[in-house]
Amino acid sequence: MSNVILLLGGNRGNSENVFKQALALLEQRIGLVQRCSSLYKSPPWGFEDDQWFLNQVVFVETRLEPQAVLVETQQIERDMGRKKKTTTHYEGRLLDIDILFYDHIVISSPLLTVPHERLHLRRFTLLPLQELAPDFIHPGMNKSIATLLNECRDESEVIKL
Repeated sequence: MSNVILLLGGNRGNSENVFKQALALLEQRIGLVQRCSSLYKSPPWGFEDDQWFLNQVVFVETRLEPQAVLVETQQIERDMGRKKKTTTHYEGRLLDIDILFYDHIVISSPLLTVPHERLHLRRFTLLPLQELAPDFIHPGMNKSIATLLNECRDESEVIKL
């Protein structure tokens, strides 16, 4: 069994309900949801939008390989109504599922990068991660989540709900 750490995000529709549905689908298709962070609200990151995002970190125990987890998370996004991106820029979305970590391995391929390459730059990712695993060591940077949060230059407002 492996452990995968995911980030749920969204700013369209009722994100709390969307996340509940996504968690059920994660259990069906990927594995046992072990822990979930609180919900965190934050402004869009990297683009302008009137609607703030809701985010949540989820720890899942899985038998799937990393690439299979990616396929399943992308299918869950589509099944939940996520539309294909119309631009190369960030935009609002009903549901986004990012793979933050898969065990303590590093993957760099054209389709999948683990750990997520921008997680250390984003307070909306680091705060819920710190809630669940402040001492978890980022395998690529060899720093704890608490240290990464302390060093993060993102000053965006992130509100724990």
